[in-house]
Amino acid sequence: MKISIFGLGYVGVVCCACFSKDKHKVIGVDVDKIKVDLVNQGKSTIIEQGLEEQINESVENKLLTATKNYKEAVLNSDISFVCVGTPSLSNGSINLGYIYEVVKQIAEVIKDKDTFHTIVIRSTVKVGTLKACQEIIEDISGKTHDVDFGVVSNPEFLREGTAMFDFVNPPYTVVGTNSKISEAVMSDLYSSIDAPIHYIKPEEAEMIKYANNNFHAMKITFANEIGNICKENNVDGHVVMDIVSKDTKLNLSPYYLKPGFAFGGSCLPKDVRGLTQIAKNLDLKTPLLSSLLKSNFYQIERGLDLIYNTGKKKVGFLGFAFKSGTDDLRESPIVDVIETLIGKGYDLKVYDSNVHLSSLLGKNKDYINSHIPHIYKLLKQDVQEVIDNSDVIVIGNGAKEFAKIVPTISKEKIVIDFVRVDKEKTSKDNYIGICW
Repeated sequence: MKISIFGLGYVGVVCCACFSKDKHKVIGVDVDKIKVDLVNQGKSTIIEQGLEEQINESVENKLLTATKNYKEAVLNSDISFVCVGTPSLSNGSINLGYIYEVVKQIAEVIKDKDTFHTIVIRSTVKVGTLKACQEIIEDISGKTHDVDFGVVSNPEFLREGTAMFDFVNPPYTVVGTNSKISEAVMSDLYSSIDAPIHYIKPEEAEMIKYANNNFHAMKITFANEIGNICKENNVDGHVVMDIVSKDTKLNLSPYYLKPGFAFGGSCLPKDVRGLTQIAKNLDLKTPLLSSLLKSNFYQIERGLDLIYNTGKKKVGFLGFAFKSGTDDLRESPIVDVIETLIGKGYDLKVYDSNVHLSSLLGKNKDYINSHIPHIYKLLKQDVQEVIDNSDVIVIGNGAKEFAKIVPTISKEKIVIDFVRVDKEKTSKDNYIGICW
């Protein structure tokens, strides 16, 4: 393929080297003459193992050149990668000025092109950037998206020091586009890389890089805070975290990484409080660990706001144990929601087959009688009774029976789902998902 790559900084120059290594004909574009000259001399603009050798080889094989002339680059390529910087502004938001400037340049050129052109945003950008780029291109070029051109969000996952390796050995490739033509182009381009390609919405692709990097930052901070507590207790923090990392069923897995409602139960809240108190007693600051319960409480508030915003007072809850398959009501966040609504005069009805059964057997009876007798009075044996007598239905846990019930609920009623019992549904019409 013929590829133009705008921006010869870290991401751009690595893309130049790796795409040309794969026998694509690449033109690097930059406003900085020094960077352009370096590439044309077979040299790298950054220090990265193996990069300069590949650039030199690609230049010698006439697979890689660099230029300041963006018109020449676009006219002689079928795909343009935008790899320019998105630096932080003083308020912390990102500066998209360089992105839009390049996109305008590309739009000016494709106005006179007869062939389809794909524009790929490789830089880290906020949600909605690709849509804005599409509109800019259509406005300037007069061309139509997915007819004359296509835009793609294709975030990179390169680590400094191992960027060359990471390019050809990614965990996956993300392609976010609404253009079927560009989707096919990207499939062909990445066909030599042994990694799954995820075709998703552009907005989802734009969010993934932020989610990844913030997750990495959180893991580093978490390990540091645990390490600090370990050290003050004469414990080797590396041993502790090494063992934590060996659990790929729960710790390093998708299990807990599903957006939804607040955590609860007999373990997590108690142990978060316990560890933060240990840190306080050692005069250690744990900003991340100390924020967990605050963030958890915010998710409860968010759930309440979704209910308040309906303007309805008759609310039915399907499931109020802290998770499906259990009758455990200890520190259930749904209980907090229900108690708050009772205090505000809402007309509530509750259904949970596991809680009802355990109360009859006496397993949960003492807790119910001593802690939530006012909620137990709201518990109904018949799920349909709860649905028929409520204007708002709240799905409180992921019991399998609720997934079958949701499609049968009248469109006149509002369904608020805290757990996503149907993985295919997103907020639309009378259905509201808390995080989707």
